[in-house]
Amino acid sequence: MGRNETLYFLCTGNSCRSQMAEGLARNILDPSWHVASAGIEAHGLNPLAVQVMAEIGIDISQQTSTVIDLGYLRQCDLVVTLCGDARDRCPVTPATVKRIHWPLADPAQATGSVAERLLIFRQVRDEIARHIKEI
Repeated sequence: MGRNETLYFLCTGNSCRSQMAEGLARNILDPSWHVASAGIEAHGLNPLAVQVMAEIGIDISQQTSTVIDLGYLRQCDLVVTLCGDARDRCPVTPATVKRIHWPLADPAQATGSVAERLLIFRQVRDEIARHIKEI
């Protein structure tokens, strides 16, 4: 068995994209991965993110919205930024930390009916899952 790897998903508010990514990664990746998510700010867990994850059998309702933990960030193997704001404002990491960026739309900014907003959340969720499967 290989060594444990640490993965950190970062976005602006740690309410949608990074929360869904954390839940998906815990479900898709080998259990040896240590997975967490955080934001530049903590905006709380978006209920629509919880709903679209529950649709695919992943419960993220107990996850919490947190700000970046510099200690965890610096010891990560991989940091994934999910929006330009997080990419641009993420603290400096050691050269040993691999950083990648997935420019995802912010589903929290979606407008329209609840059904239309849920469609955007599902599209972003599915795009995140495709990326995680390539890690």
